[in-house]
Amino acid sequence: MLVVDPCTDISLPLPGRTVGKVRVAYALPNNARLFITTDRLSAFDQIVAAVPYKGQVLNQLAAWWFANTTDIISNHIVSLPDHNATIARGAKPLPVEVIVRGVMTGSTSTSIWKQYEQGKREIYGYSFADGIAKNTLLPEAIITPTTKGDAGAHDEPLTNAEVVDRGIVDAATWTTVQKAALALFTRGQEIAKRAGLLLADTKYEFGTLPNGEVIIIDEMHTPDSSRFWELSSYEERLAAAEEPESLDKEPIRLALDAVGYRGDGTPPVLDEAVIAATTKRYIAAYERVTGTAFIPGEYPIQQRLTLALQKANII
Repeated sequence: MLVVDPCTDISLPLPGRTVGKVRVAYALPNNARLFITTDRLSAFDQIVAAVPYKGQVLNQLAAWWFANTTDIISNHIVSLPDHNATIARGAKPLPVEVIVRGVMTGSTSTSIWKQYEQGKREIYGYSFADGIAKNTLLPEAIITPTTKGDAGAHDEPLTNAEVVDRGIVDAATWTTVQKAALALFTRGQEIAKRAGLLLADTKYEFGTLPNGEVIIIDEMHTPDSSRFWELSSYEERLAAAEEPESLDKEPIRLALDAVGYRGDGTPPVLDEAVIAATTKRYIAAYERVTGTAFIPGEYPIQQRLTLALQKANII
């Protein structure tokens, strides 16, 4: 694969530009939105690197998952005019991140493992026994919501009851979200297992359409939003107290954590070999899950994207 300069930003002659950790969005007519997925990589709620082809993997893999879960819940996808771009229905995001966990693991302050390791046994409203080893499967999947921190701010843990009691999401909507999230996670684990992978945990974001319908937005079951572990070596590495082989960004988190970086201050510069290995992991996740070869798009993305959007009469 060619060595390319990763895409860290996109600028288009369109209104309503907003910039997230990874995506750049623009307003389109008829309450639609254009999302461009860059190669930026975030960890510990900070941008820590840029990884070639990562944006394309996220955009196309999310679209694949959305297409394979429409029987569970509707999504925001309208079309993909480019490898890194999605045209979506405009939805009002719910102000809560919905994390579903099937494993006692994690490296961030909001993860169940970090809190468990600190001695907590009541976490997100769930009770945990003593003696649970890191990376052990939970008896059943659990939902662990968090607030959505502003740029540079950390997310804060919530219980399911707090989401409703604090007026963050109304009870009926939250019931719909919980049911959909658990069903999506089950589907994700089933498909991942067929690919020889374990979907350990994931993050979902939901929104509401103008008519009140709850849909899933943002992304689904990507290496950015999820932990994917190799099933073939999982049990052996668990018994040896070793970290699982993963196809996600967890090795980036662990590398940063190993040098004492947990989201405060300027992140250390990651070695080029770490970046290249991350590209390979993301592409492998795409190919394993979808069963299709990854066809890398041309760089620079800005030029290619502009031509694609002109062809689609968007700009």
